[in-house]
Amino acid sequence: MQYVSLRNLRFMLHEVLDLSELRASERFRDFDQEAIDFSLDAAKQLADQYLWPAYREMDREKAYFADGEVHVLPAVGEGMRALGESGWLSAAWGFEHQGQQMPLTVHNSGSLIFQSANGNLAAYGFLTTGAANLIREFGSEELKQTYLEPMASGRWQGTMALTEPQAGSSLSDITSYYEEQPDGSYHIYGQKIYISGGDHTGVDNVVHLLLARQKDGPAGVRGVSLFVVPKYLPEPNGELRDNNVTTAGIYGKMGQRGYVAAHLMYGEQGPTRGFLVGEEFNGLKNMFLMMNEARIGTGMMAAGSASAAYYASLTYARERPQGRHPGNKDVNAPQVPIIEHADVRRMLLFQKSVVEGGVALLLQCSLYEDTHRVKRDDRSRLLLELLTPIAKSFPSEYGNEAVSLGMQVLGGAGYTDDFPLEQIFRDIRVNSIYEGTTTIHGLDLLGRKVMLAEGRAVSLLAEEIQQSLHEAGGDERTRVLADALATGLTEMQQVLNHLLTLARKEEPRVFLADATVFLEYFGLHVIGWMWLKQANAAVRALPTAEGAEENHFYRSKLVTARFYFNYVFTRTAGLRKTLLSTERITLNTEPELLV
Repeated sequence: MQYVSLRNLRFMLHEVLDLSELRASERFRDFDQEAIDFSLDAAKQLADQYLWPAYREMDREKAYFADGEVHVLPAVGEGMRALGESGWLSAAWGFEHQGQQMPLTVHNSGSLIFQSANGNLAAYGFLTTGAANLIREFGSEELKQTYLEPMASGRWQGTMALTEPQAGSSLSDITSYYEEQPDGSYHIYGQKIYISGGDHTGVDNVVHLLLARQKDGPAGVRGVSLFVVPKYLPEPNGELRDNNVTTAGIYGKMGQRGYVAAHLMYGEQGPTRGFLVGEEFNGLKNMFLMMNEARIGTGMMAAGSASAAYYASLTYARERPQGRHPGNKDVNAPQVPIIEHADVRRMLLFQKSVVEGGVALLLQCSLYEDTHRVKRDDRSRLLLELLTPIAKSFPSEYGNEAVSLGMQVLGGAGYTDDFPLEQIFRDIRVNSIYEGTTTIHGLDLLGRKVMLAEGRAVSLLAEEIQQSLHEAGGDERTRVLADALATGLTEMQQVLNHLLTLARKEEPRVFLADATVFLEYFGLHVIGWMWLKQANAAVRALPTAEGAEENHFYRSKLVTARFYFNYVFTRTAGLRKTLLSTERITLNTEPELLV
Protein backbone atom coordinates (compact mmCIF):
# COMPACT_ATOMS: atom_id res chain seq x y z
CA MET A 1 0.00 0.00 0.00
CA GLN A 2 1.64 3.23 -1.08
CA TYR A 3 0.48 6.59 0.19
CA VAL A 4 3.90 8.17 0.75
CA SER A 5 7.43 7.76 -0.61
CA LEU A 6 10.03 6.70 1.94
CA ARG A 7 12.62 6.97 -0.84
CA ASN A 8 11.78 10.65 -1.24
CA LEU A 9 12.07 11.25 2.51
CA ARG A 10 15.49 9.57 2.56
CA PHE A 11 16.52 11.67 -0.43
CA MET A 12 15.53 14.85 1.39
CA LEU A 13 17.16 13.88 4.69
CA HIS A 14 20.39 12.36 3.34
CA GLU A 15 21.00 14.07 0.00
CA VAL A 16 19.27 17.47 -0.10
CA LEU A 17 19.35 18.81 3.46
CA ASP A 18 22.65 19.14 5.28
CA LEU A 19 22.19 17.51 8.69
CA SER A 20 25.88 17.51 9.55
CA GLU A 21 25.58 20.33 12.12
CA LEU A 22 22.75 18.49 13.85
CA ARG A 23 24.66 15.22 14.01
CA ALA A 24 27.67 17.02 15.44
CA SER A 25 25.61 18.43 18.30
CA GLU A 26 25.28 16.79 21.67
CA ARG A 27 21.48 16.80 21.48
CA PHE A 28 21.10 14.99 18.15
CA ARG A 29 24.27 12.87 17.96
CA ASP A 30 22.32 9.56 18.13
CA PHE A 31 20.53 10.20 14.83
CA ASP A 32 22.92 9.03 12.16
CA GLN A 33 21.69 7.79 8.78
CA GLU A 34 20.97 4.29 10.09
CA ALA A 35 18.91 5.61 13.01
CA ILE A 36 16.94 7.92 10.71
CA ASP A 37 16.16 5.12 8.27
CA PHE A 38 15.11 2.86 11.12
CA SER A 39 12.76 5.58 12.41
CA LEU A 40 11.14 6.05 8.99
CA ASP A 41 10.64 2.29 8.55
CA ALA A 42 9.13 2.04 12.03
CA ALA A 43 6.74 4.90 11.29
CA LYS A 44 5.61 3.26 8.05
CA GLN A 45 4.98 -0.07 9.80
CA LEU A 46 2.96 1.68 12.51
CA ALA A 47 0.96 3.61 9.91
CA ASP A 48 0.27 0.45 7.90
CA GLN A 49 -1.01 -1.34 10.99
CA TYR A 50 -3.00 1.31 12.87
CA LEU A 51 -3.74 4.31 10.66
CA TRP A 52 -4.21 3.39 7.00
CA PRO A 53 -6.76 0.58 7.65
CA ALA A 54 -9.04 2.99 9.58
CA TYR A 55 -8.93 5.94 7.16
CA ARG A 56 -12.03 5.29 5.09
CA GLU A 57 -13.91 3.65 7.97
CA MET A 58 -13.54 6.84 10.05
CA ASP A 59 -15.27 8.73 7.25
CA ARG A 60 -18.12 6.25 6.81
CA GLU A 61 -18.62 5.67 10.54
CA LYS A 62 -18.12 9.29 11.49
CA ALA A 63 -17.94 10.70 15.01
CA TYR A 64 -21.31 11.52 16.57
CA PHE A 65 -22.69 13.17 19.70
CA ALA A 66 -25.25 11.28 21.80
CA ASP A 67 -26.20 11.17 25.48
CA GLY A 68 -23.66 13.86 26.32
CA GLU A 69 -20.73 11.96 24.80
CA VAL A 70 -18.78 12.22 21.56
CA HIS A 71 -18.47 8.72 20.16
CA VAL A 72 -15.59 7.74 17.87
CA LEU A 73 -14.47 4.40 16.47
CA PRO A 74 -12.26 2.23 18.73
CA ALA A 75 -9.51 2.69 16.12
CA VAL A 76 -9.03 6.26 17.35
CA GLY A 77 -8.07 5.20 20.85
CA GLU A 78 -6.03 2.27 19.56
CA GLY A 79 -4.14 4.51 17.15
CA MET A 80 -3.53 7.18 19.79
CA ARG A 81 -2.09 4.64 22.21
CA ALA A 82 0.01 3.04 19.45
CA LEU A 83 1.52 6.43 18.58
CA GLY A 84 2.13 7.10 22.28
CA GLU A 85 3.51 3.72 23.28
CA SER A 86 5.88 3.67 20.31
CA GLY A 87 7.27 7.02 21.48
CA TRP A 88 6.23 9.14 18.52
CA LEU A 89 4.15 11.65 20.47
CA SER A 90 7.14 12.60 22.64
CA ALA A 91 10.00 11.65 20.31
CA ALA A 92 11.31 15.23 19.95
CA TRP A 93 11.38 15.82 23.72
CA GLY A 94 14.59 15.75 25.71
CA PHE A 95 15.75 12.77 27.74
CA GLU A 96 14.73 14.64 30.89
CA HIS A 97 11.09 14.27 29.76
CA GLN A 98 11.49 10.66 28.59
CA GLY A 99 11.80 11.72 24.96
CA GLN A 100 14.26 10.50 22.33
CA GLN A 101 15.78 13.90 21.41
CA MET A 102 14.80 13.17 17.83
CA PRO A 103 15.47 16.05 15.43
CA LEU A 104 12.26 17.77 14.39
CA THR A 105 13.37 17.21 10.79
CA VAL A 106 13.10 13.45 11.36
CA HIS A 107 10.05 13.71 13.59
CA ASN A 108 8.15 15.66 10.95
CA SER A 109 9.17 13.11 8.33
CA GLY A 110 7.44 10.52 10.49
CA SER A 111 4.49 12.87 10.88
CA LEU A 112 4.18 13.07 7.08
CA ILE A 113 3.96 9.28 6.93
CA PHE A 114 1.18 9.24 9.53
CA GLN A 115 -0.69 12.14 7.91
CA SER A 116 -0.49 10.44 4.50
CA ALA A 117 -1.90 7.22 5.95
CA ASN A 118 -4.74 8.83 7.92
CA GLY A 119 -4.75 12.54 8.63
CA ASN A 120 -7.93 12.21 10.68
CA LEU A 121 -6.32 9.90 13.23
CA ALA A 122 -2.80 11.36 13.12
CA ALA A 123 -4.19 14.80 13.91
CA TYR A 124 -5.48 13.64 17.31
CA GLY A 125 -2.00 12.51 18.26
CA PHE A 126 0.07 15.45 17.10
CA LEU A 127 -2.44 17.97 18.42
CA THR A 128 -1.82 16.33 21.79
CA THR A 129 1.92 16.69 21.30
CA GLY A 130 1.50 20.41 20.61
CA ALA A 131 -0.58 20.95 23.73
CA ALA A 132 1.89 18.96 25.84
CA ASN A 133 4.75 21.03 24.42
CA LEU A 134 3.18 24.15 25.93
CA ILE A 135 3.05 22.51 29.35
CA ARG A 136 6.60 21.25 28.94
CA GLU A 137 7.87 24.69 27.91
CA PHE A 138 5.95 27.00 30.24
CA GLY A 139 4.18 24.89 32.86
CA SER A 140 5.05 24.41 36.52
CA GLU A 141 6.73 21.21 37.69
CA GLU A 142 3.40 20.10 39.14
CA LEU A 143 1.66 20.51 35.79
CA LYS A 144 4.45 18.62 34.03
CA GLN A 145 4.31 15.78 36.54
CA THR A 146 0.53 15.54 36.26
CA TYR A 147 -0.08 15.90 32.51
CA LEU A 148 2.95 15.06 30.37
CA GLU A 149 3.11 11.29 30.80
CA PRO A 150 -0.59 10.48 30.13
CA MET A 151 -0.58 12.83 27.14
CA ALA A 152 2.65 11.38 25.74
CA SER A 153 1.24 7.87 26.13
CA GLY A 154 -1.83 8.72 24.05
CA ARG A 155 -4.20 8.05 26.95
CA TRP A 156 -5.16 11.74 27.29
CA GLN A 157 -6.03 14.07 24.42
CA GLY A 158 -4.66 17.60 24.18
CA THR A 159 -6.37 20.55 22.46
CA MET A 160 -5.86 24.19 21.57
CA ALA A 161 -8.99 26.05 22.77
CA LEU A 162 -8.87 29.50 21.15
CA THR A 163 -11.82 30.22 18.88
CA GLU A 164 -15.04 31.81 20.14
CA PRO A 165 -18.29 32.63 18.32
CA GLN A 166 -17.76 36.40 18.30
CA ALA A 167 -13.99 36.42 17.84
CA GLY A 168 -12.92 33.86 15.23
CA SER A 169 -9.25 34.46 14.49
CA SER A 170 -9.28 37.82 16.30
CA LEU A 171 -7.92 36.56 19.61
CA SER A 172 -7.82 40.04 21.13
CA ASP A 173 -11.65 39.91 21.12
CA ILE A 174 -12.17 36.73 23.14
CA THR A 175 -14.62 37.05 26.03
CA SER A 176 -13.99 33.83 28.01
CA TYR A 177 -12.73 35.00 31.38
CA TYR A 178 -11.15 33.74 34.58
CA GLU A 179 -11.24 34.54 38.29
CA GLU A 180 -8.44 33.64 40.67
CA GLN A 181 -9.30 31.43 43.65
CA PRO A 182 -7.75 31.40 47.14
CA ASP A 183 -5.97 28.08 46.44
CA GLY A 184 -4.10 29.57 43.47
CA SER A 185 -6.25 27.92 40.82
CA TYR A 186 -8.68 29.79 38.57
CA HIS A 187 -12.33 29.43 37.63
CA ILE A 188 -12.95 29.61 33.88
CA TYR A 189 -16.17 30.85 32.26
CA GLY A 190 -17.17 31.04 28.61
CA GLN A 191 -17.38 28.94 25.46
CA LYS A 192 -15.09 27.78 22.67
CA ILE A 193 -16.08 26.58 19.19
CA TYR A 194 -14.50 24.42 16.46
CA ILE A 195 -12.21 22.80 19.02
CA SER A 196 -10.42 19.96 17.23
CA GLY A 197 -10.24 16.82 19.36
CA GLY A 198 -12.34 18.70 21.93
CA ASP A 199 -14.07 15.62 23.35
CA HIS A 200 -14.29 11.94 22.45
CA THR A 201 -14.53 8.46 23.90
CA GLY A 202 -11.18 7.29 22.50
CA VAL A 203 -9.25 8.70 25.47
CA ASP A 204 -9.65 8.83 29.25
CA ASN A 205 -9.32 12.62 29.56
CA VAL A 206 -9.10 15.74 27.42
CA VAL A 207 -6.67 18.52 28.36
CA HIS A 208 -7.51 21.95 26.95
CA LEU A 209 -4.81 24.59 26.54
CA LEU A 210 -7.18 27.52 26.78
CA LEU A 211 -6.94 31.29 26.39
CA ALA A 212 -9.08 33.47 28.65
CA ARG A 213 -8.94 37.06 29.83
CA GLN A 214 -8.93 38.34 33.38
CA LYS A 215 -12.44 39.35 34.51
CA ASP A 216 -12.67 43.14 34.29
CA GLY A 217 -9.02 43.14 33.19
CA PRO A 218 -7.32 45.13 30.42
CA ALA A 219 -8.80 44.95 26.93
CA GLY A 220 -7.05 43.41 23.94
CA VAL A 221 -4.29 40.84 24.15
CA ARG A 222 -2.83 42.41 27.29
CA GLY A 223 -5.46 40.80 29.50
CA VAL A 224 -5.17 37.27 28.03
CA SER A 225 -3.63 34.35 29.93
CA LEU A 226 -3.08 30.67 29.15
CA PHE A 227 -4.52 27.80 31.21
CA VAL A 228 -4.59 24.04 31.44
CA VAL A 229 -8.28 23.12 31.73
CA PRO A 230 -8.85 19.35 31.92
CA LYS A 231 -12.20 17.73 31.25
CA TYR A 232 -11.58 15.64 34.37
CA LEU A 233 -9.48 16.76 37.32
CA PRO A 234 -6.86 14.15 38.27
CA GLU A 235 -7.00 13.30 41.98
CA PRO A 236 -3.97 12.20 44.06
CA ASN A 237 -5.39 8.67 44.24
CA GLY A 238 -5.46 8.40 40.45
CA GLU A 239 -9.21 8.92 40.06
CA LEU A 240 -10.67 11.52 37.69
CA ARG A 241 -13.28 14.05 38.85
CA ASP A 242 -15.65 15.98 36.59
CA ASN A 243 -14.45 19.56 35.95
CA ASN A 244 -17.70 20.83 34.43
CA VAL A 245 -16.40 21.14 30.89
CA THR A 246 -19.61 20.60 28.94
CA THR A 247 -19.82 19.52 25.32
CA ALA A 248 -22.71 21.31 23.65
CA GLY A 249 -22.28 19.26 20.48
CA ILE A 250 -19.97 18.65 17.54
CA TYR A 251 -19.98 20.16 14.08
CA GLY A 252 -21.04 18.26 10.98
CA LYS A 253 -18.18 18.71 8.55
CA MET A 254 -17.66 18.38 4.82
CA GLY A 255 -14.51 16.34 5.42
CA GLN A 256 -12.34 14.99 8.23
CA ARG A 257 -15.49 13.44 9.62
CA GLY A 258 -13.52 11.17 11.91
CA TYR A 259 -11.71 14.14 13.48
CA VAL A 260 -14.00 15.81 16.02
CA ALA A 261 -14.64 19.56 16.13
CA ALA A 262 -16.50 20.38 19.33
CA HIS A 263 -18.46 23.26 20.87
CA LEU A 264 -17.48 23.46 24.53
CA MET A 265 -18.91 25.33 27.52
CA TYR A 266 -16.92 26.18 30.66
CA GLY A 267 -18.44 26.99 34.04
CA GLU A 268 -22.06 26.41 32.93
CA GLN A 269 -22.73 23.34 35.10
CA GLY A 270 -20.57 24.38 38.04
CA PRO A 271 -17.03 25.66 38.64
CA THR A 272 -14.51 24.80 35.92
CA ARG A 273 -11.00 24.89 37.31
CA GLY A 274 -8.00 26.02 35.25
CA PHE A 275 -4.30 26.15 36.05
CA LEU A 276 -2.11 28.99 34.84
CA VAL A 277 0.57 28.10 32.28
CA GLY A 278 3.47 30.55 32.37
CA GLU A 279 3.08 34.09 33.61
CA GLU A 280 -0.27 35.81 33.79
CA PHE A 281 -1.08 38.00 30.76
CA ASN A 282 1.52 36.20 28.61
CA GLY A 283 -1.09 33.83 27.22
CA LEU A 284 -1.09 34.82 23.59
CA LYS A 285 2.69 35.08 23.44
CA ASN A 286 3.06 31.58 24.91
CA MET A 287 0.30 30.13 22.75
CA PHE A 288 2.21 31.17 19.62
CA LEU A 289 4.65 28.32 20.32
CA MET A 290 1.84 25.85 19.70
CA MET A 291 0.29 27.90 16.91
CA ASN A 292 3.54 28.02 14.93
CA GLU A 293 4.06 24.28 15.45
CA ALA A 294 0.47 23.72 14.37
CA ARG A 295 1.01 25.75 11.18
CA ILE A 296 3.88 23.48 10.14
CA GLY A 297 1.69 20.55 11.22
CA THR A 298 -1.19 21.79 9.06
CA GLY A 299 1.18 21.98 6.10
CA MET A 300 2.22 18.40 6.85
CA MET A 301 -1.41 17.31 7.02
CA ALA A 302 -2.12 18.91 3.64
CA ALA A 303 1.03 17.46 2.07
CA GLY A 304 0.09 14.06 3.47
CA SER A 305 -3.37 14.20 1.92
CA ALA A 306 -1.92 15.31 -1.41
CA SER A 307 0.64 12.50 -1.22
CA ALA A 308 -2.03 9.85 -0.66
CA ALA A 309 -4.06 11.27 -3.55
CA TYR A 310 -1.03 11.27 -5.86
CA TYR A 311 -0.23 7.62 -5.28
CA ALA A 312 -3.88 6.59 -5.57
CA SER A 313 -4.25 8.36 -8.92
CA LEU A 314 -0.82 7.15 -10.12
CA THR A 315 -1.82 3.53 -9.40
CA TYR A 316 -5.13 4.00 -11.23
CA ALA A 317 -3.45 5.64 -14.22
CA ARG A 318 -1.07 2.69 -14.59
CA GLU A 319 -3.85 0.12 -14.40
CA ARG A 320 -6.76 1.77 -16.27
CA PRO A 321 -6.78 1.09 -20.05
CA GLN A 322 -8.66 3.62 -22.12
CA GLY A 323 -8.31 4.96 -25.64
CA ARG A 324 -5.36 4.90 -28.01
CA HIS A 325 -2.69 7.37 -28.92
CA PRO A 326 -3.86 10.26 -31.13
CA GLY A 327 -3.42 9.28 -34.73
CA ASN A 328 -4.06 5.58 -34.12
CA LYS A 329 -7.45 4.96 -35.75
CA ASP A 330 -7.30 1.16 -35.53
CA VAL A 331 -10.24 0.21 -33.33
CA ASN A 332 -8.87 -3.32 -33.14
CA ALA A 333 -5.66 -2.14 -31.53
CA PRO A 334 -5.50 -2.66 -27.76
CA GLN A 335 -6.29 0.29 -25.53
CA VAL A 336 -3.38 1.87 -23.68
CA PRO A 337 -3.15 2.63 -19.94
CA ILE A 338 -4.22 6.23 -19.41
CA ILE A 339 -0.75 7.10 -18.08
CA GLU A 340 0.30 6.90 -21.74
CA HIS A 341 -1.73 10.05 -22.47
CA ALA A 342 0.21 13.32 -22.20
CA ASP A 343 -2.51 15.22 -20.35
CA VAL A 344 -2.80 12.53 -17.69
CA ARG A 345 0.95 12.78 -17.18
CA ARG A 346 0.53 16.56 -16.89
CA MET A 347 -1.93 16.09 -14.02
CA LEU A 348 0.28 13.51 -12.32
CA LEU A 349 3.37 15.70 -12.66
CA PHE A 350 1.47 18.63 -11.17
CA GLN A 351 0.58 16.49 -8.16
CA LYS A 352 4.13 15.24 -7.77
CA SER A 353 5.59 18.76 -8.05
CA VAL A 354 3.24 20.06 -5.37
CA VAL A 355 3.71 17.13 -2.98
CA GLU A 356 7.50 16.88 -3.18
CA GLY A 357 7.99 20.65 -3.38
CA GLY A 358 5.79 21.16 -0.32
CA VAL A 359 7.47 18.36 1.62
CA ALA A 360 10.89 19.84 0.82
CA LEU A 361 9.86 23.22 2.26
CA LEU A 362 8.32 21.68 5.37
CA LEU A 363 11.50 19.72 6.08
CA GLN A 364 13.65 22.77 5.34
CA CYS A 365 11.65 24.69 7.96
CA SER A 366 12.04 21.79 10.37
CA LEU A 367 15.80 21.92 9.85
CA TYR A 368 15.83 25.64 10.64
CA GLU A 369 13.98 24.88 13.87
CA ASP A 370 16.46 22.14 14.78
CA THR A 371 19.40 24.42 13.96
CA HIS A 372 17.95 27.12 16.19
CA ARG A 373 17.63 24.62 19.04
CA VAL A 374 21.32 23.78 18.71
CA LYS A 375 22.80 27.21 17.95
CA ARG A 376 20.18 29.67 19.27
CA ASP A 377 21.04 31.82 16.27
CA ASP A 378 19.05 34.62 14.68
CA ARG A 379 19.63 33.34 11.15
CA SER A 380 17.67 30.10 11.46
CA ARG A 381 14.99 31.77 13.59
CA LEU A 382 14.39 34.56 11.06
CA LEU A 383 14.32 32.14 8.13
CA LEU A 384 11.84 29.91 9.93
CA GLU A 385 9.57 32.85 10.76
CA LEU A 386 9.68 34.14 7.18
CA LEU A 387 8.90 30.77 5.60
CA THR A 388 6.24 29.48 8.03
CA PRO A 389 3.31 31.27 6.29
CA ILE A 390 4.33 29.61 3.00
CA ALA A 391 4.95 26.20 4.60
CA LYS A 392 1.37 26.28 5.86
CA SER A 393 -0.36 27.85 2.86
CA PHE A 394 1.36 26.31 -0.19
CA PRO A 395 0.63 22.64 0.63
CA SER A 396 -2.89 23.65 1.68
CA GLU A 397 -3.84 25.74 -1.36
CA TYR A 398 -1.87 23.97 -4.07
CA GLY A 399 -2.50 20.61 -2.40
CA ASN A 400 -6.20 21.23 -2.81
CA GLU A 401 -5.68 21.78 -6.54
CA ALA A 402 -3.43 18.73 -6.74
CA VAL A 403 -6.03 16.44 -5.14
CA SER A 404 -8.68 17.85 -7.48
CA LEU A 405 -6.50 16.87 -10.44
CA GLY A 406 -5.98 13.47 -8.85
CA MET A 407 -9.73 13.02 -8.89
CA GLN A 408 -9.75 14.15 -12.53
CA VAL A 409 -7.24 11.42 -13.41
CA LEU A 410 -9.82 8.85 -12.30
CA GLY A 411 -12.62 10.54 -14.23
CA GLY A 412 -16.08 9.51 -13.10
CA ALA A 413 -14.59 6.84 -10.82
CA GLY A 414 -12.85 9.57 -8.83
CA TYR A 415 -16.19 11.09 -7.88
CA THR A 416 -17.46 7.84 -6.38
CA ASP A 417 -16.69 6.40 -2.98
CA ASP A 418 -15.26 3.26 -4.59
CA PHE A 419 -11.94 5.11 -4.52
CA PRO A 420 -10.40 7.33 -1.80
CA LEU A 421 -9.98 10.47 -3.95
CA GLU A 422 -13.40 11.94 -3.12
CA GLN A 423 -12.71 11.60 0.61
CA ILE A 424 -9.20 13.06 0.34
CA PHE A 425 -10.65 15.97 -1.67
CA ARG A 426 -13.12 16.68 1.14
CA ASP A 427 -10.49 16.20 3.83
CA ILE A 428 -7.77 18.47 2.45
CA ARG A 429 -10.06 21.46 1.90
CA VAL A 430 -10.03 22.53 5.55
CA ASN A 431 -6.25 22.94 5.68
CA SER A 432 -6.57 26.34 4.02
CA ILE A 433 -8.71 27.35 7.02
CA TYR A 434 -6.93 25.61 9.92
CA GLU A 435 -4.48 27.64 12.03
CA GLY A 436 -5.33 30.93 10.36
CA THR A 437 -6.86 31.22 6.91
CA THR A 438 -4.69 31.83 3.88
CA THR A 439 -5.67 35.50 4.08
CA ILE A 440 -4.21 35.76 7.59
CA HIS A 441 -0.95 34.20 6.44
CA GLY A 442 -0.77 36.62 3.53
CA LEU A 443 -1.18 39.53 5.94
CA ASP A 444 1.45 37.99 8.22
CA LEU A 445 3.96 37.53 5.41
CA LEU A 446 3.59 40.95 3.79
CA GLY A 447 2.63 42.95 6.86
CA ARG A 448 5.22 41.52 9.26
CA LYS A 449 7.63 38.93 7.95
CA VAL A 450 9.13 40.65 4.89
CA MET A 451 10.03 43.59 7.14
CA LEU A 452 11.20 41.40 10.01
CA ALA A 453 14.46 42.69 11.52
CA GLU A 454 14.38 45.57 9.02
CA GLY A 455 14.24 43.18 6.08
CA ARG A 456 17.07 40.92 7.24
CA ALA A 457 14.94 37.76 6.98
CA VAL A 458 14.41 38.37 3.25
CA SER A 459 18.12 39.11 2.79
CA LEU A 460 19.04 35.84 4.52
CA LEU A 461 16.65 33.92 2.27
CA ALA A 462 18.24 35.55 -0.78
CA GLU A 463 21.65 34.35 0.46
CA GLU A 464 20.35 30.79 0.85
CA ILE A 465 18.83 30.78 -2.63
CA GLN A 466 22.01 32.28 -4.13
CA GLN A 467 24.00 29.26 -2.91
CA SER A 468 21.66 26.95 -4.82
CA LEU A 469 21.80 29.17 -7.92
CA HIS A 470 25.60 29.08 -7.82
CA GLU A 471 25.69 25.28 -7.55
CA ALA A 472 23.19 24.91 -10.39
CA GLY A 473 25.38 26.87 -12.80
CA GLY A 474 27.77 23.96 -13.23
CA ASP A 475 25.37 21.72 -15.17
CA GLU A 476 23.19 22.54 -18.16
CA ARG A 477 20.28 20.53 -16.74
CA THR A 478 20.06 22.75 -13.68
CA ARG A 479 21.38 25.97 -15.19
CA VAL A 480 18.19 26.57 -17.16
CA LEU A 481 16.14 26.17 -13.97
CA ALA A 482 18.44 28.52 -12.09
CA ASP A 483 18.14 31.14 -14.82
CA ALA A 484 14.34 31.04 -14.60
CA LEU A 485 14.44 31.38 -10.81
CA ALA A 486 17.02 34.17 -10.91
CA THR A 487 14.91 36.15 -13.38
CA GLY A 488 11.87 35.62 -11.16
CA LEU A 489 13.75 36.87 -8.11
CA THR A 490 14.80 40.05 -9.93
CA GLU A 491 11.18 40.67 -10.86
CA MET A 492 10.06 39.91 -7.31
CA GLN A 493 12.42 42.58 -5.99
CA GLN A 494 10.62 45.07 -8.25
CA VAL A 495 7.29 43.94 -6.80
CA LEU A 496 8.63 44.30 -3.25
CA ASN A 497 9.95 47.78 -3.98
CA HIS A 498 6.54 48.77 -5.35
CA LEU A 499 4.69 47.38 -2.32
CA LEU A 500 7.08 48.92 0.19
CA THR A 501 6.65 52.27 -1.52
CA LEU A 502 2.90 51.88 -1.02
CA ALA A 503 3.54 51.05 2.63
CA ARG A 504 5.41 54.33 3.11
CA LYS A 505 2.99 56.53 1.19
CA GLU A 506 -0.46 54.99 1.71
CA GLU A 507 -2.56 53.71 4.58
CA PRO A 508 -2.06 50.02 5.50
CA ARG A 509 -5.21 48.79 3.79
CA VAL A 510 -3.76 49.85 0.41
CA PHE A 511 -0.42 48.12 0.99
CA LEU A 512 -2.09 44.93 2.26
CA ALA A 513 -5.05 44.74 -0.14
CA ASP A 514 -3.43 41.98 -2.22
CA ALA A 515 -1.41 40.31 0.54
CA THR A 516 -2.87 36.90 -0.34
CA VAL A 517 -1.81 37.35 -3.97
CA PHE A 518 1.68 38.25 -2.74
CA LEU A 519 1.76 35.14 -0.54
CA GLU A 520 1.15 32.93 -3.56
CA TYR A 521 3.65 34.88 -5.68
CA PHE A 522 6.38 34.72 -3.01
CA GLY A 523 5.57 31.08 -2.29
CA LEU A 524 6.01 29.97 -5.90
CA HIS A 525 9.55 31.38 -5.83
CA VAL A 526 10.31 29.58 -2.58
CA ILE A 527 9.04 26.27 -3.97
CA GLY A 528 11.11 26.96 -7.09
CA TRP A 529 14.13 27.12 -4.81
CA MET A 530 13.11 23.81 -3.24
CA TRP A 531 12.97 22.20 -6.69
CA LEU A 532 16.32 23.67 -7.66
CA LYS A 533 17.87 22.17 -4.51
CA GLN A 534 16.39 18.78 -5.37
CA ALA A 535 17.53 19.01 -8.99
CA ASN A 536 21.07 19.87 -7.84
CA ALA A 537 21.10 16.81 -5.58
CA ALA A 538 19.80 14.59 -8.38
CA VAL A 539 22.52 15.77 -10.76
CA ARG A 540 25.16 15.00 -8.11
CA ALA A 541 23.78 11.51 -7.55
CA LEU A 542 23.03 10.32 -11.09
CA PRO A 543 26.59 9.40 -12.16
CA THR A 544 26.87 6.83 -9.37
CA ALA A 545 23.23 5.68 -9.24
CA GLU A 546 23.06 1.89 -9.15
CA GLY A 547 20.29 0.03 -10.96
CA ALA A 548 17.33 1.12 -13.02
CA GLU A 549 15.15 2.00 -10.02
CA GLU A 550 17.64 4.50 -8.61
CA ASN A 551 18.33 5.93 -12.06
CA HIS A 552 14.61 6.47 -12.60
CA PHE A 553 14.25 8.13 -9.19
CA TYR A 554 16.86 10.81 -9.92
CA ARG A 555 15.71 11.34 -13.49
CA SER A 556 12.16 11.73 -12.15
CA LYS A 557 13.40 14.53 -9.90
CA LEU A 558 14.88 16.37 -12.86
CA VAL A 559 11.77 15.90 -14.99
CA THR A 560 9.50 17.12 -12.20
CA ALA A 561 11.72 20.15 -11.58
CA ARG A 562 11.50 21.01 -15.29
CA PHE A 563 7.72 20.55 -15.16
CA TYR A 564 7.42 22.86 -12.15
CA PHE A 565 9.30 25.68 -13.86
CA ASN A 566 7.44 25.25 -17.17
CA TYR A 567 3.90 24.67 -15.90
CA VAL A 568 3.60 26.05 -12.36
CA PHE A 569 6.24 28.72 -11.83
CA THR A 570 5.01 30.51 -14.96
CA ARG A 571 1.94 31.57 -12.96
CA THR A 572 4.14 34.19 -11.31
CA ALA A 573 3.83 36.37 -14.43
CA GLY A 574 0.10 36.90 -13.95
CA LEU A 575 0.43 37.38 -10.20
CA ARG A 576 3.17 39.97 -10.75
CA LYS A 577 0.94 41.90 -13.14
CA THR A 578 -1.82 41.99 -10.52
CA LEU A 579 0.54 43.12 -7.76
CA LEU A 580 1.94 45.97 -9.86
CA SER A 581 -1.47 47.13 -11.05
CA THR A 582 -2.74 50.56 -10.00
CA GLU A 583 -6.39 49.61 -10.52
CA ARG A 584 -7.22 48.94 -6.81
CA ILE A 585 -10.38 47.14 -7.84
CA THR A 586 -10.96 45.33 -4.55
CA LEU A 587 -10.41 48.50 -2.52
CA ASN A 588 -12.61 50.73 -4.64
CA THR A 589 -15.53 48.38 -5.30
CA GLU A 590 -18.46 49.47 -3.14
CA PRO A 591 -19.90 46.59 -1.10
CA GLU A 592 -23.37 47.29 -2.51
CA LEU A 593 -22.11 46.44 -6.01
CA LEU A 594 -21.64 42.81 -4.98
CA VAL A 595 -25.19 41.82 -5.89
